[in-house]
Amino acid sequence: MRSVSFPAELLDAVTHHLGHFAAPGRDGHVFVGPQGGQLWQSNFRDDWVKARKAAGVTDELHFHDLRHTGNTLASTAGASTRELMTRMGHSSSRAALIYQHMTSDRDRAIADRLGAMIRGGGGVASEPSEKDPAGP
Repeated sequence: MRSVSFPAELLDAVTHHLGHFAAPGRDGHVFVGPQGGQLWQSNFRDDWVKARKAAGVTDELHFHDLRHTGNTLASTAGASTRELMTRMGHSSSRAALIYQHMTSDRDRAIADRLGAMIRGGGGVASEPSEKDPAGP
């Protein structure tokens, strides 16, 4: 078992889930099967499909894709590879990198920072000023 911090903005949703859908107690499973027991692949698949349809989410989204999304968001928020490894429970950077994907907004941010470096004469770009959020 490992602890993973989450944003305070999710506290109400997590508290609701734990109170209504998780096994009781500090050591109870966060996700349980239809009868309250351990989740098995055979009973989970049906529950995932029902939940996904109820939320109006495409059937192209697989449950495991949520790990990729979570790790990509953590990376975008500035997590280092070591921090991603710890959050995901990985023992190698290779495993952590499999779950880390490029996002278009990060691609734009990288391009903007490179542009700032070019405008600055090729040196290391300084942090954007408060007057001009695009850079120096």
